[in-house]
Amino acid sequence: MTGFQVVVLWSDILVWLLVASGIGLGVLVARSPPLLAAWRRVGASRTGMASATVLFAFIAVGLLDSLHYRVALDGKPGQKVQYGVEVLSVLDALAAPLRTRNEKTYSEPFATRLYAKETMDVPGAGAVRDYPRLKHGGKHLGEREDEVAADAGFTALRGAALAFAVWLGLAGIAAALAGGGTAAVDGPGWQRIWRGDAGFAWDAVLLTLLLMLLIAVPLFWLSGQYHVFGTDKVGQDVLYQVLKSVRTALIIGLVTTLVMLPVAVLLGIVAGYFRGWVDDVIQYLYTVLNSIPGVLLIAAAVLMMQVVIDTHPQWFSTAAERADLRLLALCLILGVTSWTGLCRLLRGETLKLRELEYIQAAQAFGVSSWRIILRHILPNVMHIVIIALVMDFSGLVLAEAVLSYVGIGVDPTMTSFGTMINNARMELGREPVVWWSLAAAFSAMFILVLAANLFADAVRDAFDPRAA
Repeated sequence: MTGFQVVVLWSDILVWLLVASGIGLGVLVARSPPLLAAWRRVGASRTGMASATVLFAFIAVGLLDSLHYRVALDGKPGQKVQYGVEVLSVLDALAAPLRTRNEKTYSEPFATRLYAKETMDVPGAGAVRDYPRLKHGGKHLGEREDEVAADAGFTALRGAALAFAVWLGLAGIAAALAGGGTAAVDGPGWQRIWRGDAGFAWDAVLLTLLLMLLIAVPLFWLSGQYHVFGTDKVGQDVLYQVLKSVRTALIIGLVTTLVMLPVAVLLGIVAGYFRGWVDDVIQYLYTVLNSIPGVLLIAAAVLMMQVVIDTHPQWFSTAAERADLRLLALCLILGVTSWTGLCRLLRGETLKLRELEYIQAAQAFGVSSWRIILRHILPNVMHIVIIALVMDFSGLVLAEAVLSYVGIGVDPTMTSFGTMINNARMELGREPVVWWSLAAAFSAMFILVLAANLFADAVRDAFDPRAA
């Protein structure tokens, strides 16, 4: 009897298809010298590789949260195995202490007591109003509540020492890779990394990795003893909510591009190459779409999808499947409303390319239009596609936050940066103010968006034909 049942959500399929597509793209890049040279320029960019290291950390969290299962319930021998209705992920299993150690309500970061006073019965004193002790936060201290700062500092110091030891091992592996059999000529790998002539920005990767480890390892070590980012209204750990929000942000940013890419590339190139009435029709299409306020269009589509979901509850066996369908619907709607910008860029570039000599020579020799598009036009506009997709990622992440804030984003049961910010809106009106949920969501989203923008700048500079 297995202890769990694998659950595959539609968004999981799309996420892993994107991973497979990324691997396939890597194989194609390795076989194309011009693309390989451009990506090597990205690899040589210190800013690009530092931001890519941060992005890979977010992606790793998102992938761990995209492996879902249901736990088997206890039953009598011989009976059919029944599974729980709660859909968990590998990330939930790894972060089980954060998920299960819930408090009664709000508590500050590193607090040992609740944030609000309650009436309690104290032996010998009767009913008094005081801040109740947390069930989990700082429990190991016992009555030594005044030692929180010293205990947290010592634990963080031990975590930093472990992080530095792990980093030394990773730095040794990087030095071996940087040496690559040329140590006799150019010196050991660590010297090449130090001088910055390894051909890859190992120094930026290692420094970023060191900073991330020095923050992450002590943070997660401390999270086993304290609520390092505090708790929310229902007592759930805010750090756990931040981790769960990463997958939602990545799906919004990546799956939406999967929806918009084929339409934008096809219509943009076709409009620019064929011109005439084809160009007029496509321009009319995206001009009309742009004339409709995006928020109103998205709101109408989301509300219609919600009606469909509410009237067909038999489609879903778990709440996670219901929330997943709404998430995919939001990705589809965002994709439908966000393809026009890339389409306009590709149309303009194709109008320029079709007038070049080699395109006109191919037309004179009788080469079919679609063959010219596939063999000559498409490869020469791919740098625009890559740059636009990378730069649109951060915009889509922010769009989800805004839409969830106004109530037309992801399902309320799904954790995202937008839902965290939306919930924090009411918390800011409390007295005293509950500030840590908003600060945690904003900080994590800021780091993700900043890393995506910096990486997009590096990709743009590397694929700029004028820089080649």
